[in-house]
Amino acid sequence: MTAPLDMTLDELRAELAARLPRHAVFEGWSDTALAAAADELGIPADRAALCLPGGAVDMIDAWFADIDRKMALSMDAQNARAMKIRDRIRTALVARLDEASRYPDALRRAMAILARPQNAARSAKLGWRAADAMWRAAGDTSVDFAWYTKRTTLAAVYASTLMAWMDDASDGFAETRAFLDRRIDNVMNFEKLKARIRPQPDRHFSPARFLGRLRYRITER
Repeated sequence: MTAPLDMTLDELRAELAARLPRHAVFEGWSDTALAAAADELGIPADRAALCLPGGAVDMIDAWFADIDRKMALSMDAQNARAMKIRDRIRTALVARLDEASRYPDALRRAMAILARPQNAARSAKLGWRAADAMWRAAGDTSVDFAWYTKRTTLAAVYASTLMAWMDDASDGFAETRAFLDRRIDNVMNFEKLKARIRPQPDRHFSPARFLGRLRYRITER
């Protein structure tokens, strides 16, 4: 591992991100928490501030990116790509939620900050990035319109699951996991419904075929 004082700002950002949440539990997403993480890493607080110039939202952004990295590692460790698609997505969601909820107070503080109106655009961007990371970890290779619909749907599922988690006082967040399973079932049922009602290519209206049939009937007469 490169010595902290020799790291690039991007490398330092990643290292700080892994340490920030345990300090944010007590200090919030503040300069004090960042200074504590910098001290733990062994770098000056002003150098840490250069890595995260946007303050609290940048700190949360870096932490969420660290969660995405750890979620992907967990998926690899579980050989998730060998699973059925429903199980892959559930595994990704659970892995990400488990990692985020290791520091529940830090997560609640982060969500409160992201819920502020001035942070709406950044919050949406982070939700989209999380959904993209989960689909990539699940092995998704789509490049068409499905790329967008999959991520939009998963971002909504993850956001609603986080809201359920906020109010969950059950052991091991059992109620949140049950809520998540219901949401995934709803999504999978919707996808099956779309597949059933999707028009077949050979049943699309064809003007040329229609005119050809019309001409044939006229000729017959």
